[in-house]
Amino acid sequence: MEEPLALEEAQARILARVSVLSAEPVALGRAAGRVTAEPVRARVDLPPFASSAMDGYAVRAADLPGTLPVVARIAAGRPADRALGAGEAMEISTGGVVPDGADTVVPVEYVVHGDNDNSVGIAEPVAVGANVRPRGRDVVEGEPVAPAGVRVGAALVGALAAAGLADVRCTRRPRVAVVATGTELVSPGTPLAPGQIYESNGVMLAAALAASGADIEVLPVVADDEAAHRAALERGLAADVLVTSGGVSVGPHDLVRRVEAELGVEEVFWRVAIRPGKPVSFGVRGDTLVFGLPGNPVSSLVGCELFVKPALRALQGVADPLPRLQPGRLGSPLARTEARDELVRARSHLDQDVVVVVPLDGQESHMIVHSAAADALVHVPRGSGVLAAGAAVRWLRLGEP
Repeated sequence: MEEPLALEEAQARILARVSVLSAEPVALGRAAGRVTAEPVRARVDLPPFASSAMDGYAVRAADLPGTLPVVARIAAGRPADRALGAGEAMEISTGGVVPDGADTVVPVEYVVHGDNDNSVGIAEPVAVGANVRPRGRDVVEGEPVAPAGVRVGAALVGALAAAGLADVRCTRRPRVAVVATGTELVSPGTPLAPGQIYESNGVMLAAALAASGADIEVLPVVADDEAAHRAALERGLAADVLVTSGGVSVGPHDLVRRVEAELGVEEVFWRVAIRPGKPVSFGVRGDTLVFGLPGNPVSSLVGCELFVKPALRALQGVADPLPRLQPGRLGSPLARTEARDELVRARSHLDQDVVVVVPLDGQESHMIVHSAAADALVHVPRGSGVLAAGAAVRWLRLGEP
């Protein structure tokens, strides 16, 4: 039996088998959470005209200080009908078009109004360009608003709309089939018979993967029966990604890998030197990626974060699909293991600009209730000895897309 793969090697083998999915136009209002398939360029200058950053008066800096007649009033969306002449002022609202001839806006609080507001006195000189937003200061028509391979968030939706985009080309959503296996599994809410447990991995994985931009189909739980496995796995292999939970070890009822092989799945690896989640498997059939996660819920969750989510990001063309490990400090000591890396569930908090990650009690791989309190996975590299409290570590925030 081959030695388990190192974590980094397993991730590299997965990404080597990924081909980015096809692109499609997506209406901007539905683009949040999607990934750009190509660079997106502005269709207008932004701002599209020189605009005022303040409520005030558009003037020429050369005319200041002085008292100037107010010859027009400019509101946002209602430009002046002529240029500003020498020695004149125009009242202007925030966002209004700075008229030709003006090069400065003086905020309203710095002027003294004359009789009937028909003139303004400005006692101090003002720099050319003050409080004026130049045309194209944010972006010029044709310049990139976003590169390919970024996930669209709320700010980017706003930027694309402001730059004149009604839709954006994104990679299509990966189709993922999730199959939980085990005769002992029953749906939550039904009475438990002796030896039964409630099925939790399917809904947990579906929630985690939907947040990563996938369309999820959770198939019915599969009993430990070869025919039932064959039917469910064949159906799941029609998706872009098949994720199974349970049945990937070497027990007499662990049927997933053998039945998948009979269905034409090429196994790329089985077992990774991590804890929890060592007996994870990965294979391919055609363009379908096939992940076998362990049945223990925490192992399944960790495998999802480390292997399945990066594959989904890569399918969507995300530029850097691997988990984002952040620097932090350990809140309490942790023993290291010689044979494998460990992913420790923890809570994070900020302490004087440093993130401290505090391991939780109950690290066993079946203890999903304890793990539900975690917001971080601390990466403890294989090795000997103990990582002391305060040691520098890298950690992954749970629940990121």
